[in-house]
Amino acid sequence: MSPHLDVVRVERVWSAGDVVRIAARTRELMVECPDCGHQSARVHSRYFRTLSDVATGGRPVLITLSVRRLFCDSPSCGRRTFAEQVEGLTVRYQRRSPLLQHLVEMAGVLLAGRGGARLLHILKAPLSRTSVLFQLMRMRLPSVATPRVLGVDDFALYADIYGTLLVDADTRLPIALWAGRDAEQLAAWLRSHPGVEVVCRDGSLVYRQGITDGAPNAVQVSDRFHLWRGLSKRVSDIAAAHRGCLSAAVPQPEPATSSSAEPSETADSPARRHAKRLFEAVHAVSDSGRSLSAIARELGLNRRTVAKYARAASWQECIRRTPPRRTTSLDPYLEYLRQRWDEGERTATVLHQEIVSKGYCGHYQRVKMAIAPLRRGLPIDTPRERLPAPRQVARWIATTPSQRGLHATEGLRQLFEHCPELERTHDLVRQFAAMLDNRDAAGLTDWLDHLAASNLPALASLAKAIREDQAAVVQGITTPFNSGVNEGRITDLKLQKRIMAGRAGVPLLRHRVILMAGLRRRYP
Repeated sequence: MSPHLDVVRVERVWSAGDVVRIAARTRELMVECPDCGHQSARVHSRYFRTLSDVATGGRPVLITLSVRRLFCDSPSCGRRTFAEQVEGLTVRYQRRSPLLQHLVEMAGVLLAGRGGARLLHILKAPLSRTSVLFQLMRMRLPSVATPRVLGVDDFALYADIYGTLLVDADTRLPIALWAGRDAEQLAAWLRSHPGVEVVCRDGSLVYRQGITDGAPNAVQVSDRFHLWRGLSKRVSDIAAAHRGCLSAAVPQPEPATSSSAEPSETADSPARRHAKRLFEAVHAVSDSGRSLSAIARELGLNRRTVAKYARAASWQECIRRTPPRRTTSLDPYLEYLRQRWDEGERTATVLHQEIVSKGYCGHYQRVKMAIAPLRRGLPIDTPRERLPAPRQVARWIATTPSQRGLHATEGLRQLFEHCPELERTHDLVRQFAAMLDNRDAAGLTDWLDHLAASNLPALASLAKAIREDQAAVVQGITTPFNSGVNEGRITDLKLQKRIMAGRAGVPLLRHRVILMAGLRRRYP
């Protein structure tokens, strides 16, 4: 309890069950009228207010306070009577002390409904989750000052529904959040907040149009992170288009010498015949220009299956290949097991004991399964390195050469010897990385010409998109402005959305994101 004892006189304190009760009474002092400020001590009547306060000693506290209703004697005031308020103890129309009310509000901001209700129950101030959310939504959002540098980015609300988040890049605080990512909403906000000088965004056409309409004099900056991510996505598409070349990035296994080795991939099988038959059927209909959905209905196939076969250049691309076996702790001892087998040792228990003495810590059953092919006259199934995925190759190319591992460096060297298109892509990526590192966009026009002349459709489309937004791209390369603050705030926003199990509406999400950012600034 935190009343001013010079205003309130405590008359009695007693315990009623698990609750600490306090009876108090306001003193006979002059009180200002809330409308005109005229002081008055003429009492109209008294009445009792029951207030909840923060717990003491692990027990809830209830205060029964006798307060006065006074007359306002000012002839110019329209109010006849008014109730006195005790600063720090009472607020109009509120049955909680300001300290307890602040505790309830902070529980709602930090933990939302259910989590806040659980915390308040532990703190002996029980409240339902709906009441916690109600108190949270009553809190006023801080007033918005027009930022000098504004960050704009989108985020996923639910499935295909997106929202927009605005962040003040100078204070690093979120200032607005709404559902949707259309240009008109952004333009309307910018018109109502004139004075924005710089706007950081991604390559979205919608946000570009909204900024142009709402703040035509603002400098638009295309964020360097999104530029690099867009380029990496194109590199991944190129690697996927040259999937047949990726096998050159791993060393080829030696051919098996046994006459009873496993059948080659070119051998006929029901799966291969089925893939060939579907490929021919889909391409026979897709050449007519019909939609994928119509083809799927006619052939009785899933639309995704039709899309996979329609995109494939040959039926071999549609065959599901068995991934190579992963490495195990037994692999370093396979050569020893093969050697001992050739020497005539056939007992798995003895072989297991021998490799245990050499440091093997695995189970006997694994040794037994490893030598099982030898009993049938087949070679031991040695592990093979997996082919790199297109995204992994794109990650190798996008990584600075000095930071690549030996595996990535050797894989790229072998890959470039086999695929000049990927080598050309690598050179173009490194040129753009040098521009970002040096913050020098002087070579951007020539670089875009090289993209257009690379005979790679993914890079040509990127060059076209950058030319349409070249002024903002130059700002993103040469200036220190970026959307890093936006990305951090969106990560925090997604965390708050998951805490509320995805059930938060936009108003509740807006309150929590904006208020929590200010709370963290106040209590770092």
